[in-house]
Amino acid sequence: MGQKTHPVGFRLGFTKTWNAKWYANHKGYPVLLKEDVAIRDAIRGRLRDAAIARIDIERSANQVTVTIQTAKPGVVIGKGGAKVEELRQVLGKMTGKMVKVNIFEIRYPELDAYLIAENVAQQLERRVSFRKVLKQTVQRSMKAGAKGVRVAVSGRLGGAEMSRREWEREGRVPLHTLRADIEFGRAIAKTTFGTIGVKAWIYKGDVEPTPRQVTQAGPATARAGA
Repeated sequence: MGQKTHPVGFRLGFTKTWNAKWYANHKGYPVLLKEDVAIRDAIRGRLRDAAIARIDIERSANQVTVTIQTAKPGVVIGKGGAKVEELRQVLGKMTGKMVKVNIFEIRYPELDAYLIAENVAQQLERRVSFRKVLKQTVQRSMKAGAKGVRVAVSGRLGGAEMSRREWEREGRVPLHTLRADIEFGRAIAKTTFGTIGVKAWIYKGDVEPTPRQVTQAGPATARAGA
């Protein structure tokens, strides 16, 4: 039996980095981890329509830096920066530290796996045909420049009595290749006949590994080796 591995976790430290960058001892770790989850839930809860793809958290001694990657930066910032200032104050009360909020715009939302999965879930909640949604989503991502796309939905599709899994793929999605730059996203569609899970994989090409620096052996080392 093949075991399913998270595509991002599989590549951590190789071609992917962590969403949270901080260090804590065994006593402080659970507290900060719980705080990270609360921060992410608060941001997504307040900014549901902002198309937020990723939230990175970085900690220093007395400051928490939150980086929000979104396809709609205007919705996050608000009129005259009112929304982002309000969010900063809310997070400051939660953490008891100074909070800095950075916002990055995602220029091509069709190439972000999380946004694709969310978009598919929203369309399924509006009762659009799942086959039509899958086909259109894959075609849109390939036109945007992806080298391979795969989108899968699982649940009571179309209100069927029995749940099943359907998927659509175009191009290559090499999940076993560590060098492959693969984005992965999940979302849940809450329909009247139950929840439908959505998964999306996007292959953007290979990441070239950094070349190894070979130190040239001096004459003394060469003689010792001989």
